[in-house]
Amino acid sequence: MALKIGRGAEAPPFLVMDVIAAANARAASLPAGAPGVLRMEVGQPGNGAPRGAEEAAIRALQSRRPMGYTEAFGLASLRARIARHYQDSYGVTVAPARIAVTVGASGAFPLAFLAAFDVGDRIAMAAPFYPPYANILTTLGMVPQLLACDAGTRFQPTLAMLEKLDPLPAGLIVASPCNPAGTMLAPEELAAIARWCHANGVRLVSDEIYHGLSWGTVAESSAAAFSDSAIVVNSFSKYFCMTGWRIGWLLLPEDLCRPVECLAQNLFISAPHIAQVAAEAAFDCTAELEANKDGYRRARAALLEGLPQAGFDRIAAADGAFYLWCDIGHLSNDSLDFCARMLEGADIAASAGVDFDRERGHRFLRFSYCGAEAEMVQAPARLKAWLRR
Repeated sequence: MALKIGRGAEAPPFLVMDVIAAANARAASLPAGAPGVLRMEVGQPGNGAPRGAEEAAIRALQSRRPMGYTEAFGLASLRARIARHYQDSYGVTVAPARIAVTVGASGAFPLAFLAAFDVGDRIAMAAPFYPPYANILTTLGMVPQLLACDAGTRFQPTLAMLEKLDPLPAGLIVASPCNPAGTMLAPEELAAIARWCHANGVRLVSDEIYHGLSWGTVAESSAAAFSDSAIVVNSFSKYFCMTGWRIGWLLLPEDLCRPVECLAQNLFISAPHIAQVAAEAAFDCTAELEANKDGYRRARAALLEGLPQAGFDRIAAADGAFYLWCDIGHLSNDSLDFCARMLEGADIAASAGVDFDRERGHRFLRFSYCGAEAEMVQAPARLKAWLRR
């Protein structure tokens, strides 16, 4: 008799993780001395954790004090430091009791979704979107409601778009800057959406993991500035360069604090103690982190100049994050195949658009430019040579 397989086993793949595996295999197959694979497939900063964060972790380990469970919502000192970050960065006062330290943003999303929504609820989001939004919701029995966005809306949802929804969704996910397009909502647009959600009983989930990484437009926190009912997700992975430490946080409305705490106690117990120690110290590493950001800025400028000359001349407005969302419809109508051939032919790993938009992503791909600057700037020349073969 065949054993039952649970619905969780039907979760769609996060295809960029498959690209990582393919890029690793390609890199291993190259002969010694070959230029190597340009890793532009994943949003993982080429620099590791800031030195001050590493040193704090080393000191904690050398002290021989136990790195045990913390409270489910994390170390009190880290939560207080995150609260101070909202005062320093956004000019708003946030109670540390509303902050939950999580196992990365990836651990924050299921906590938020389970606390705020029920099975069968529809949660709206722009398409293209970060794949785990929809994949996690689907696994939990919720229904992603995709809002088709394009260059005309700067790949962001609009208030007019939301006002046409009937019936209204239970929730809305926004990201500014967003992944994969790197576009941002203007502060007045974000404010209008946040207030509309609050007034209409639509729970807003604001993904703010790319805050600190914007190029000319200041990022606002929707919950901190515009709405008391919104949920904010943030992480130490992107600006703070701490992907592998698996540490993030939620800023919660008061009505969800205890429900999320109970879920966290049962699902995760707590985020890793040593990662929390390092994360708290990372807030004092601004000079190093801003130097990293300057490197992304230079890589972005070089790519925006060089990619059009290589044939990639349809690029979304890259206001923030560290991605370029490219329309390759004039080159291919199969982004999965195109990215596979680009990996083999140009030794460049990039993410196929179908991961981010199941309906229209076949004609898009995403380049990440947060790797080593000296490597990122090589991409246009390699692509130009490959496409001319």
